[in-house]
Amino acid sequence: MPVLKILAAMYVTLLGTIIAGILNSIWCKSKFMTYVQIPIDAGKCLKDGNRIFGDNKTWKGFLGYIIFNMICMVLLGFLCAGTDIEEYNMFYDGISNMPLNNCLIGLLLGLAYALFELPNSFIKRRLGIIPGKSLNGAKKWIFVFLDQADSIFGCVIIVCIYHPMSLWFYLVYVLVGAVTHIVINMLLYVLRLRKNMF
Repeated sequence: MPVLKILAAMYVTLLGTIIAGILNSIWCKSKFMTYVQIPIDAGKCLKDGNRIFGDNKTWKGFLGYIIFNMICMVLLGFLCAGTDIEEYNMFYDGISNMPLNNCLIGLLLGLAYALFELPNSFIKRRLGIIPGKSLNGAKKWIFVFLDQADSIFGCVIIVCIYHPMSLWFYLVYVLVGAVTHIVINMLLYVLRLRKNMF
C-alpha cells in the first residue's frame, strides 16, 4: 500500500480520538461539572513524599476521554458510512460499521487513552517533576516525546485488536500519532487551551 494511503488510514482510524482529545481539553478547562475535577490519586503521596499522579490527572479528564471518544467514534461511523473513507478505517477490518460497535471502540479507546497516560505521570512524580512542567536538557525531550506518545501506545493497541499489525507498523503508527499530538498541543497552546506547549 502506498505511504500516503497508509498515513490516510492511520488518521481516519484515530480521527475520532484526535477530536475527542481536543474536546476533552476544552471540557477540562470548562466550569461544567467541576465536582468531578478531583485528582485520581485523591491527593495521596507515596513514601518519597511525592504525589502518585498529581493534580493534572482528574476524574473529569478520565471520564471526558471515554465519553468524547464514544461520541466521536459513533458520529465518525455515521459520516463514513457508505463512503470511500469507510474503507480507510482499520477498525472495520475486524468489525462492521454499526453504532453499537463504534460505541464499544470509543469506550476502549477512551480507556486506553486515559490509562496509558498514568504510568508516565507516575514516573514523573517519582523524579520530582511538577505536574505541567518538564526537565531541562536531553531528559526534557525524552519526556516531551513520552507525554505525547503515552496515550497513543494504548490507542494503537486497541487498533491492533481489530487490525493485526507488525511491531514495526505499530511503532511507526505511535510515532505518527506522537508527532500529530505535538502539533495539536502547539495549536491548543496558541488558542490558550493549554498552559504549556509541551
